[in-house]
Amino acid sequence: MPNLDGKVAIVTGAGRGIGRAHALALAAAGAKVVVNDLGGSLAGEGADATPAQQVVAEIETAGGSAVADGENVADFEGAARLVRRAIDAFGRLDILVNNAGILRDRMLVNMTEDEWDAVIAVHLKGHFATTRHAGAYWRERAKEGETVRARVINTSSPSGVFGNVGQTNYGAAKAGIAAFTVIAAQELGRYGVTVNCLAPNARTRMTEETFQMDGPPAGFDPLDPANISPVVVALCADEAQEITGQVIHIWGGAVNALQGWTAGELFHRDEGWDADELLAAFRERFPDGAAPDGMAAGMEKAGGRSLRTA
Repeated sequence: MPNLDGKVAIVTGAGRGIGRAHALALAAAGAKVVVNDLGGSLAGEGADATPAQQVVAEIETAGGSAVADGENVADFEGAARLVRRAIDAFGRLDILVNNAGILRDRMLVNMTEDEWDAVIAVHLKGHFATTRHAGAYWRERAKEGETVRARVINTSSPSGVFGNVGQTNYGAAKAGIAAFTVIAAQELGRYGVTVNCLAPNARTRMTEETFQMDGPPAGFDPLDPANISPVVVALCADEAQEITGQVIHIWGGAVNALQGWTAGELFHRDEGWDADELLAAFRERFPDGAAPDGMAAGMEKAGGRSLRTA
């Protein structure tokens, strides 16, 4: 296991599921952890400090150091307080794992404005707010002459990179997080910060709400949230300093660094196109039409397999 002794990490949404697994794995590797979780429902309603406190207790029982935090990452000032909490509690910040999220699935034509806004706020704004404040902290350290080896690990989803029916709000937020990762990696690299992104598959309360999921199989369980966390620990090692701007799909033991929005079918002419000629070219190149493959096909190409929609 990479040695993260002396590192300080924030993990958002760390009270349950994938976030909990990340917090435990980072602590096992030697990092001190701020376990952030609002403790709300799957839809983002309410608050409960218990899940974060339970994870802190697990880390401390295993001999690690952790503190609980209940800030809402979609609150810009709350995100600033979260970053300050890590610095005040442990003297520094080295790792930010953005994992918090909610679900309010609905078909597009039935989705309410609140269902859209709430999901975009927690996922996309929640990633922006924490990264913005952590990035400013690391920029100041770099300007003061320190050698910074900081990490941001974001959380997208197969819904965001491949698309999934019934999740225009969630998928759009997760696709935005993938783009946010690529741009933030370019901006923060000058300060010694790498920014990467996971598109994980795991058995959690979120996926159990969306998909028909069987119980854990005998032997290796590809949907155990603990399968995701070694990728986080590896990317947080000092030796991973040159790996940044990657969006990584994970299914069990299949870890695939995706290449999204690469050059595809090119239609080119020096003088430009008129609509009739371009339409004729489209129909010639796509005699059977063209449409997205969808999440099932995308996941299978990336080394995983599809889940069945509930």
